[in-house]
Amino acid sequence: MILQALKRYYDILVQDPDTVIPQFGYSTVGVSFALNISAEGDLLDILPQFNQEQRGKKIVEVPRPMVLPQQVKRSVNVAPNFLWDNSVYVLGLSEDDATKPTYSLARFQAFRHLHRQLLTGVESRAARAVLAFLERHDPAACRDHPTIARHLEVLMKGGNLVFLFENAFVHRDPVIRRAWETFKSVQSVDQMQCLVTGETVSIARLHPSLKRVRDAQPSGATLVGFNAAAYESYNRSQGLISPVGEVATFAYTTALNYLLSDANPNKKFYLGDTTVVYWAESKNRAYETAFASILEPEYVEEQPAQQQIGRKRAEAALKTAAERVKRTQTLDLDGLLTDLRDENPQFYVLGLAPNAARVSVRLFIADPFGDVVRNITAHYQDLKIVREFDGQPKYLTVEHILSETVSKKTRDKKAAPLMAGAVVRAILTNAPYPAALYYAIINRIRADMDDSEKRIHKINYVRAAVIKAFLIRKYRLQPHNPFKEVLAVALNEQSTIPAYLLGRLFAVLEKVQQEAIGSINASIKDRYFTSACASPRSVFPTLLRLSQHHIAKAEYGRASDRRIQDILNMLDVERNPIPARLTLDEQGVFVLGYYHQRAAFYTKATEPTPQPNPESI
Repeated sequence: MILQALKRYYDILVQDPDTVIPQFGYSTVGVSFALNISAEGDLLDILPQFNQEQRGKKIVEVPRPMVLPQQVKRSVNVAPNFLWDNSVYVLGLSEDDATKPTYSLARFQAFRHLHRQLLTGVESRAARAVLAFLERHDPAACRDHPTIARHLEVLMKGGNLVFLFENAFVHRDPVIRRAWETFKSVQSVDQMQCLVTGETVSIARLHPSLKRVRDAQPSGATLVGFNAAAYESYNRSQGLISPVGEVATFAYTTALNYLLSDANPNKKFYLGDTTVVYWAESKNRAYETAFASILEPEYVEEQPAQQQIGRKRAEAALKTAAERVKRTQTLDLDGLLTDLRDENPQFYVLGLAPNAARVSVRLFIADPFGDVVRNITAHYQDLKIVREFDGQPKYLTVEHILSETVSKKTRDKKAAPLMAGAVVRAILTNAPYPAALYYAIINRIRADMDDSEKRIHKINYVRAAVIKAFLIRKYRLQPHNPFKEVLAVALNEQSTIPAYLLGRLFAVLEKVQQEAIGSINASIKDRYFTSACASPRSVFPTLLRLSQHHIAKAEYGRASDRRIQDILNMLDVERNPIPARLTLDEQGVFVLGYYHQRAAFYTKATEPTPQPNPESI
């Protein structure tokens, strides 16, 4: 299904006049230099082909992208490209020449043999010039050539070379292009049914590599590939084990490489070690822009207006929705879906993770765009909770959530890879959040201690929101939700759930201590919170005794004393003793009670207390 979706997307990209994407048999490759040759095969000059790009505050030179004959796949094998390659193949130059005298020579000879095979007999002056150059060129003596000597240092650093003849690039010669396309059409002799298109066609034995997947090999990694006898069956090897036609193989890899490249206006984003790309099965590119802005509003740059396609009503609605999320305004989902009308294309989200020389699929979602947006909106609704400060983001992104599962003191800030993919899958499918997310948040609450200098907070806005959302989704499909009344946006003063009341009580006791003696090195939260959350009966008697000393010293001690008595009355400890142990779910409810009560202390009296939304629970 993934390959079929990418093949269909390639067909859309080919028809888009604003997208430069290669046709079958060609690849987009970065070129560093052009070899200017004469009709007799003499090297006249070496011309740099770099483009200047702004990278942060610096302007750097990057190879110029060109559409060239399709790149071959190689690791340690000798396999030249047609009409372009690095200096080892084109000129026979390498830093290993001194220790491996046959290394560069063998590759140059393979490059020359390929061009003899394809260009001999082609009626083109450019083709004859290239053949003449390859026949006259001597790798052993080329270092002494004055033109090569001037550029020897940069040539040794790598970079691709192309040929220039009479002020025109040889690879653009129409006669040579026809010769190359004829060669590609008859290259494969393996005819089988393609698993992507269902047609009987030539099968690709090797699939092109994917570039720019985070932490994968820089030279590229394979999505589909078999390189050992252990994977063979029915005497089939390499690509014949899972037959995909050459055209379909080219289409899906080209589309995926485009999504991963900087040429794609809708930038990929990262979740841990997972690289995430996304696309809509539509010519309207605004769907991708809206999705990125709604899911990750802080981490995707707004695209310039000239990159947007058309001025349809649907596009305007998508842009408005994305802007609302960026400005933390309420997202009008019903209005958005009404404006979309019949334009509700299939939308895809693909997460790729590195796996040695291959990439693995960590995440793949395929749903109508309206369903995707509806699920993201439900995610934001489930996370909604009273904020500690006005400046905190209204919409919590995936990055916000995952960052709270990792210690702020560790150097590696990446979340657990499998958990990152599971969280995004839960968001996009409106499924329960992974239990690993909840356990990670609880563990961080147990382990962390408040440190304002390092911006570490044991209980914070994001952690409380995640706990609330996890419990909402966990019990949503169950016949009974024992915590429904406290899974609200703000404080529920009528709830009698013991774990919630104990969390509220702890927040009151902490406030009394702060009012009595101010800021200290080790507060009751630092010393007792973890124990109070897990085994409250062993802790709260001690805390209540300490509170009497704090109440006597605090300026507003009587008000706090009344609040403590009110909570104890609701607990009814005489008939229902404080629990000896709290389950993991009850520990989350304890944290919510603490957070809600603490937030209520700083809520203005004129502000109405938000009530729970039964439909969201």
